[in-house]
Amino acid sequence: MGSGLRLHGLPRKIPPDARPRASKRLPLTTTHPALMESAAAMEKKPHLVRREFPPREVPAVSLALLLAAVLLLNALLYLYLSQPRPAGRAETDPGRCPFGHFRLGGMKNCSPWLSCEAMNREVRKLKRVGEGAVKKVFLSEWKEKKVVISQLTNPELKEDFLHGLKMLKALQSQHVVRLLGFCEEQFTILTEYHPLGSLRGLNETLHMPKYKAVNTWHRRLMLAIEYVSIIRFLHNSPLGTLVMCDSNDLDKVLSQYLLTSDFHVLVNDLDALPLVNRSAGRLVKCGHRALRGEFVAPEQRWPYGEEVPFEDDLMPPYDEKTDIWKIPDVSSFFLGHVEGSDIVRLHLFDIHAACKKKDPSERPSAQEVLDSYRKVLALLSREAAMPGTREML
Repeated sequence: MGSGLRLHGLPRKIPPDARPRASKRLPLTTTHPALMESAAAMEKKPHLVRREFPPREVPAVSLALLLAAVLLLNALLYLYLSQPRPAGRAETDPGRCPFGHFRLGGMKNCSPWLSCEAMNREVRKLKRVGEGAVKKVFLSEWKEKKVVISQLTNPELKEDFLHGLKMLKALQSQHVVRLLGFCEEQFTILTEYHPLGSLRGLNETLHMPKYKAVNTWHRRLMLAIEYVSIIRFLHNSPLGTLVMCDSNDLDKVLSQYLLTSDFHVLVNDLDALPLVNRSAGRLVKCGHRALRGEFVAPEQRWPYGEEVPFEDDLMPPYDEKTDIWKIPDVSSFFLGHVEGSDIVRLHLFDIHAACKKKDPSERPSAQEVLDSYRKVLALLSREAAMPGTREML
């Protein structure tokens, strides 16, 4: 045994008479009296023994609470990630350009809105793609990028056209189609082009084979949520509470919105956005003719019966709750008839029933509708991810 080896229980300094000579090294199994005495002492010391305990059973209630906590955290995370940015003045997006500027697809820098001169010089019309009562629409090209030119159709409606331009400039956000330029003198507006067109073609688009993967209840509910987010934005806009008046039937509503290539919703037509100002006693009327049908809100219909001829001066005004009345019908269109859409409708039943209250003051706000939609999305997404959740709880 070398001089550097120490054994537990031996003194640091071994007496000379106990040291083996270098020529006769002891093996590790030596029976030297000092080593045997040390070993005997060690045997007398109590040994630490690891006791094996049977596994403790965790109560089922604790497991359920733990699982519920995990699911709640997942739901909160999902809500945070899927929640659209706040509307109105608080809305900030570092990727967006400052007011009066725009940026398209591959552009690195923001460009100022195009003026009359720039539009006449740099924009080329390709073909007419639509026409309404106020304006006609042309697919056009600017610096090899597809854009849209809108021009006044009827000079008698120039006030509506200019009002739409004013709204388009003031409400630029992620909810509104991107403005690229305008020329008031020529009654021309230049906006971003979206090849999928208006929401009227949503079902046809989603039934195309290449979009089969996104034709799901989840994507359709997300589109409905974005639609309600736009209504919430208009009701809480930087300009005040705005009412979407171009909405006398479902087809008209859908024509006011665009479907982007990555399946988001933008409001495109802002020609009829009157302002509600309760503090000043200002309500609105959508047009100057009688409105009929179940799609429009009860307060928008002529209240004096068929025997009394319609007179605009006798028609009572109303507020933004007319938009709330229409949400269930528009959302039903969004949901379509895919697997799971009926389950979504069932979960939205209560909030939709509230939207259809005859008394406008009893209907929820757009924010309350949006909150309900998001809760349903989180709930159904969680159940889809963990089908056995209900049984486990």
